[in-house]
Parts: sequence; C-alpha cells; structure tokens
Amino acid sequence: MKIIAVGMNYDQHNKELGHTLENKEPVIFLKPDSALLKDGKPFFIPEFSKRVDYETELVVRICRLGKNIAPRFAHRYYDALTVGIDFTARDLQSGYRAEGLPWDLSKGFDNSAAVGSFVPVDRFADIQQLQFSLEIDGKEVQHGNTADMLFRIDDIIAYVSQFMTLKIGDLLFTGTPVGVGPVSIGQHLQGYLEGEKLLDFYVR
Repeated sequence: MKIIAVGMNYDQHNKELGHTLENKEPVIFLKPDSALLKDGKPFFIPEFSKRVDYETELVVRICRLGKNIAPRFAHRYYDALTVGIDFTARDLQSGYRAEGLPWDLSKGFDNSAAVGSFVPVDRFADIQQLQFSLEIDGKEVQHGNTADMLFRIDDIIAYVSQFMTLKIGDLLFTGTPVGVGPVSIGQHLQGYLEGEKLLDFYVR
C-alpha cells in the first residue's frame, strides 16, 4: 500500500502559503505506509518539529490494479472516500524549500497521514461537488469543496498512473483548501464529509 498525495491543489491555499502554481500538471508526493494513522488512534506530535500543521483533505481509496488509465475510465479505479489529515512539519518543510531540497521528511514521518472511516463512493452523485471540513475542539477551522480543486480526482488518477502502477488499497490524498494551521497537545480533531463525521481523534 502506498499513499499518494497532491500538493497545491486549491488556489486559495496556495495564496495562503505564498505559493503560485505554475505547473500545468499536478504536484505529486508520496508518504510511506508507516505514515498511516487510522482507527481513531491519537496523533503524537514528533519531537523533531516545533510546528506541525493539519491539512484536511478528501481521501480516495483505489480498488483496482491500474496503469496508464484514461481519465474517462478513472472512476472505475476507486470505490470509497473519507476525510484525512496530511500532517506537515511546517518548520522542516520551509527550511527544505528555502534550500531547494526535497521535503519528503516533513510530510512522510510516522502517523502523518490520518484517515477516517471510508464510505462507498456510489453514495454521492458527484464527487467533484462534495463539502468536507475539520473541527478542532468543536470549532470549524477548515472547510473545503471538491469543486474548487485545480486538478480533478479522475485527472489526478490518470496522471499518476502514467508513472506508477496503482494497486488495490492505495490511498490518494487530493489536496487541502485554505485554512491550515498548527496542532497542539490535547486538541480533539473531527473531520466531516457532507456533514457526516468520519474522522475523530486526539493530539497527544
């Protein structure tokens, strides 16, 4: 199982971080399987970072083996969705970016990819018209709509599958909207998709 993630997929978030996306193609990075955090287990802030940010995302679960998938067939390759958090060691990432270095370690550390309970994709009429959000201690801190994605889910799947074979159980983190921020010990995070709570855990 691999975790594929899309960076800079929402324009307002790019502006929030002071980035401009000049690419005509998605920005892709990977997290190792050891990054997966599930079943409501707590997230422990790592000692090597002074600022870890939450980035709330729609997560897509791959259900078929696929390579060089055409966009019009991409919908056949996933069967479920959830809300996830792409935890980012922002201080490390900023340092790596400033020196033009890869920033894998700021994204791929243990338990940096939290996922909620998956729901069948056929429950939704249009996955490019979905509301998702994050609450911390009962207050909404981030809200997104998949309609605002710069690159649509099917196009991302088609693009990635040119480079790497998609396998059953792979997860695709589809990018975060505006509103990212730091987490701190003791906080209670809850993620919602179309008003349904799918993600629920604490920061330790």
